[in-house]
Amino acid sequence: MTTAVVVGSGPNGLAAAIRLAHAGLDVTVVEAHDQPGGGARTSELTLPGVLHDDCAAFHPTGVASPYFSSLDLGRHGLRWLWPDVDLAHPLDDGRVGLAARDLSITDASLGTDADRWRRLFAAPVRNFDALISEALQPVAHLPRHPLTLARFGLTALQPATWVVRRFQDEPARALFMGVAAHAFGRLDRPLSGSVGMMLTAAAHAVGWPVAEGGTEAITRALLAELAQHGGKVVTGTRVTSLDALSDLTGTAPDVVMLDTAPAGALDIVGDRLPSRVRRALTRYSYGPAAFKVDIAIEGDIPWTNPDCLRAGTLHLGGTAEQIVGIEAATVRGRMPERPFVLLGQQYLIDPSRSAGGANPIYAYAHVPHGYDGPTERATDAVLDQIERFAPGFREQVLAVAVRGPADLERYNANYVGGDIGAGANNARQIVFRPRPALNPYSLGVDGVYLCSSATPPSGGVHGMGGFNAAETALRRL
Repeated sequence: MTTAVVVGSGPNGLAAAIRLAHAGLDVTVVEAHDQPGGGARTSELTLPGVLHDDCAAFHPTGVASPYFSSLDLGRHGLRWLWPDVDLAHPLDDGRVGLAARDLSITDASLGTDADRWRRLFAAPVRNFDALISEALQPVAHLPRHPLTLARFGLTALQPATWVVRRFQDEPARALFMGVAAHAFGRLDRPLSGSVGMMLTAAAHAVGWPVAEGGTEAITRALLAELAQHGGKVVTGTRVTSLDALSDLTGTAPDVVMLDTAPAGALDIVGDRLPSRVRRALTRYSYGPAAFKVDIAIEGDIPWTNPDCLRAGTLHLGGTAEQIVGIEAATVRGRMPERPFVLLGQQYLIDPSRSAGGANPIYAYAHVPHGYDGPTERATDAVLDQIERFAPGFREQVLAVAVRGPADLERYNANYVGGDIGAGANNARQIVFRPRPALNPYSLGVDGVYLCSSATPPSGGVHGMGGFNAAETALRRL
């Protein structure tokens, strides 16, 4: 029987393993952590029984993923839950921009810009299924919907700062810029509008749901699907070389899938890499880091604008202009006094995450790559951003758990320098990650492939990097 080893058990690694197992390969997944899942885990980080997502938390690309949809993961207990409002962006004057599947909610929050917002997103939302199927494929492919892709590209190619010029008032400008900031990069550069366009279209088309019981429910469902087709998982084992895989499985595998950052691939494959591939992976750049703050609070956050209590996700960064400045400083390696903060209130739609009157709050700030400044300073900056839009919040805090960039890298070696996206989203790497090549998954070594978020279609819990890499391997077999 043809054998395969997948190194890493994040969503991409598990997707690759499932696709290969479906094709009849004997598959073993090897995970360094004592629990599978990569960034798709859930833990009691603050108080007993209070569940916090370790990294990934909101899943527009998960619910929209063509591969996940084909697996019918609901058979294995995965259940998506949607808030009334997918995203809220509060401002200092008390106003708030809202993104929701019900566009009337967005209209009411954006006022004079409601029609302009609808015009911008009408086509991407109407054609979202076709658009996402194109966006989640390798860059070099024959489009099935070329006109849809071309129309979207006219705006997506623009800097986010250009996209917001069409809006007259701050709620719409800030709402879009906050979504664009998910790129962890400069927002005045070409292609920086692409993330904002895609994720906002997803909010209106399919929403930003959470997984009931925590993101780990996605991992459990994928593991159940893999086991159903004979796949095995080995945890607590760090792979340091290709030769070590033979020791694990008893024979050299026919296929090796690396759900690792390029730095991990360099370590594991080493001198077997062709020089051109080794140079490209060595030059691969990583982006700003996350600084994670998980909080247990009593009651709800006392937002100045009560509409914020309807939202699963909030962006805290102020105006569009302020966010552009914050992200530019972060990319340059300077810690902002007021960092951009993403906050989650998953418990509002999933009370199973709360315990004993304590509710979990998920938050992380964008900080410079490898930030090693005072933990207290960064923690206070996150809490201050929440207090800025919810006076009295600190009085409700029961417990706090913090993970800085170094902690995140220890938790998951793919988060190099705390970069949870496994690579900088500059224009070159948005298009050509991990390297310019017709087949970005191949590492130039027979049977060895990269399948992580460092490959197209980049970050997110959608499994498409793993699926695409597995398809490449199966074609070559």
